[in-house]
Amino acid sequence: MAIEDLISDSTLQPLLETSRTTLNQTLAVLSWLEASSAAANPTLEQKLDLAEQQKTLYAYVAKLRGQHRQAAFGARATKQETAEARQEVDRLLLQLQNLYYEQRHLMGEIGACEGYDHAYTHLPLLSLDEYLALFPDQAGLSEQELMPLRIEHERQERETLEQQRLELVNIKDGLVKENTRKKDELKKMDEKLEAIVEGFTTLQEALQKDL
Repeated sequence: MAIEDLISDSTLQPLLETSRTTLNQTLAVLSWLEASSAAANPTLEQKLDLAEQQKTLYAYVAKLRGQHRQAAFGARATKQETAEARQEVDRLLLQLQNLYYEQRHLMGEIGACEGYDHAYTHLPLLSLDEYLALFPDQAGLSEQELMPLRIEHERQERETLEQQRLELVNIKDGLVKENTRKKDELKKMDEKLEAIVEGFTTLQEALQKDL
């Protein structure tokens, strides 16, 4: 597999192109030297040609070094960005895991609340139909909205009944006191009548003796 097939990063393509060009120029210089090695004294034209090819090769090598340095810096920056991205992914995964555990905990709490035997469920409330018959304007409310209203209605009803009970107790106490007062008055009247009857009896006996 060619190296071009292994490297797909577009930023490295200029480096590969320079590498190929530098390699071709190096091979050209080597070929020139090999061809000219047979001549003991190269001509001025050959020396100038060699110098030109070496100059071109040095230029390609310098360009290759610059591109290599730039690619190294880019790879280092990419490595740093990859590490930072991995840290961010790890942080998000940890946050997601914490949210999952929190969700499970909340679901457990919700289940416990739904299964809890609340005291209000044992209150002797009016049935829903009876309550809505009294308050038809609340028919569109949800069960969660209706329950506090039904409990409040029951509280008010109980307070009203308790007030009526206290009023009846006060009336009863008043009647008991009035009854006791009248009994005392009757008792006093009985005592007075007994005293009068006794007086008449004594008078009658005295009159019979005089006869």
